[in-house]
Amino acid sequence: MDFKRGVLMKRYELGKLLGQGNFAKVYHGRNLETGVNVAVKIIDKDRVLKVGMMDQIKREISVMKLVKHPNVVHLYEVMASKTKIYFILEYVKGGELFDKVAKGKLREHVARKYFQQLISAIDFCHSRGVYHRDLKLENLLLDDEGNLKVSDFGLSALVETKRQDGLLHTSCGTPAYVAPEIIRQKGYDGAKADIWSCGVVLFVLLAGFLPFRDSNLMEMYRKISRSDFKYPTWFPSEPRKLVSKMLDPNPKTRISTIKIMENSWFRKGLVSQPRKIEKMVSGSLESYIDLEKADNMNAFDIISLSAGFDLSGLFKDDVEDKNEVRFISKLVGTRIILKVEEIAKSLKMKVVKKSDKFLKMEGTEEGENGFLNVVLDIFQIAVNVHLIEAKQVGGDRVMFHEIMKEHIKPALMDMV
Repeated sequence: MDFKRGVLMKRYELGKLLGQGNFAKVYHGRNLETGVNVAVKIIDKDRVLKVGMMDQIKREISVMKLVKHPNVVHLYEVMASKTKIYFILEYVKGGELFDKVAKGKLREHVARKYFQQLISAIDFCHSRGVYHRDLKLENLLLDDEGNLKVSDFGLSALVETKRQDGLLHTSCGTPAYVAPEIIRQKGYDGAKADIWSCGVVLFVLLAGFLPFRDSNLMEMYRKISRSDFKYPTWFPSEPRKLVSKMLDPNPKTRISTIKIMENSWFRKGLVSQPRKIEKMVSGSLESYIDLEKADNMNAFDIISLSAGFDLSGLFKDDVEDKNEVRFISKLVGTRIILKVEEIAKSLKMKVVKKSDKFLKMEGTEEGENGFLNVVLDIFQIAVNVHLIEAKQVGGDRVMFHEIMKEHIKPALMDMV
């Protein structure tokens, strides 16, 4: 690790400290090869491991590699040493949207522009199965051209984290922005919870203060549960209707992002975002890509996705101790299932449960630790690009890794 004279890995010159939290510090940086300004988020690996936040860090990287959008802070790359994890992020120097509102409510057309960009980003995230779950003014940054950038995906959830009831169950978010169904702790739709938070954001932009405020947290939660708030006299009439539909305490009747984008007030002065934006990073041309089009995915994109989902090397030297393995396959979904069935047969294992997204293999010969059971979850992340997550749920750990290394991975991995 080259950290001498403020240089990271001989690639990034480090500048002033931009901010810090409990587990990370963020510095201004500059790519020595291209001159591009970046933000370098340095995470203390030991502290993350001690508090059990490893999965959260891995999820944040995975999510940020999936959501490449003009209004989302871009993650260029991830590096690691024995003690630190380094996020190389897009440098957004305009500060937080919170700082603008702290000076007072925004003019209607200015608030609408920010809101349009927020909904564009969130709708894109939801289309990729990603829910932010901590949307608030402090996590909305502004670039030097005044464009909004959604940041901090540390609490975000992927669609695969839903339980069998199709709902998320982890309570998270900032109290004043949190949806009533999260408070009830009976499971919630991540997309609808994000829409509620966007409604709070829009209210604050136009009112200059939060809709739900109380020094007593439980009383504030009661107000949120009833959607008990009042508009100030200066709040414009058109967006009132929209905010009321977003702050509907019933998630089933709450407005969707599609309906928000069809709203006449929302559409005023709407500037459509370009589908593809290119930036020069690390000496190569990296693009924001549409993950639905596999042809647009180059080797860098696929390897980045793979690294994002399988970051075990950043946290543990001995991967053989783990009971799960993740990798990317370029095979079509039906071919993956057929291949696994062929392998199971050759290994004298049987496939006991299967669907187009799930397979379970069971050993027929009992070992010292019982029958080997392997569950394979198949997640499509682009056309004919799948993330395979294999977990050992019974039997011998060594045998599991041997089967993965010798049979499953060679048969399914078809990397570009």
